[in-house]
Amino acid sequence: MYSIIVVPPSCGSVAEQLRIGTGERIEFGRAESGGGLTIAHAGVPRLAGEIAAHRTFWLLSNLSEDQTYVVENPEGAGEHVKVAPGRVDAPVPFELSRVTLPAAGDLLSFDVWAPRHAFRSVDRRALDGAGTVPAFALDRTKRYFAVLAALCERRLRGEPRAPLPAVEEIVERLRPSWPKVSRSAVYWNIDYLAVKLRLRPGPEAAGPGQRTHGKKESLASLALRFDLVREDDLLVLAPVASRAER
Repeated sequence: MYSIIVVPPSCGSVAEQLRIGTGERIEFGRAESGGGLTIAHAGVPRLAGEIAAHRTFWLLSNLSEDQTYVVENPEGAGEHVKVAPGRVDAPVPFELSRVTLPAAGDLLSFDVWAPRHAFRSVDRRALDGAGTVPAFALDRTKRYFAVLAALCERRLRGEPRAPLPAVEEIVERLRPSWPKVSRSAVYWNIDYLAVKLRLRPGPEAAGPGQRTHGKKESLASLALRFDLVREDDLLVLAPVASRAER
């Protein structure tokens, strides 16, 4: 049974996809290879690399002489893996991946899917003793969580490199669900989140004159890296009446 699907550039149909199962390999590069992926570009080596399926993930070999390949998670918040020239069998953990090859001034890409990722139950299975203290205690019904969702919205909607919204934009985004929101309220909640998530010391521990720069970027980066806010959570940005109708 196949476990990895390779989607060529400009793939127009399912029939053009390449499917391999555990233990199988396919090559990619400029040269035609029986059953492999041909990328017809003068900047791509004849034998540029190799993909190997291994259970629910896959391995990438970079067979170029001097180009680093990048494997990105297109659904993530900028997560990526760099595979140096000559590196063999680098494991790629993403369920959806985009492989990018630099080629004579161009950036060429193709996708690799690993759709058979499996997850076990996270139930405690009746183990005795105290429960594990949560790493990040966030209440999704609070105003601060709506501010965090608005802050991360663009990146959650598939733009991992999108600039973060200005405070004024967050105010406008929150107004349908929070009519009395103001700039000062958004600033207050961002400060509160920074303390709550331990990105800055609390007022009792902060030294005089200390400031934390890049606070919004640090908040968004932490929240997206650890899935503290997900695309499904953007529901908190909907007007209250709309949420009640669901």
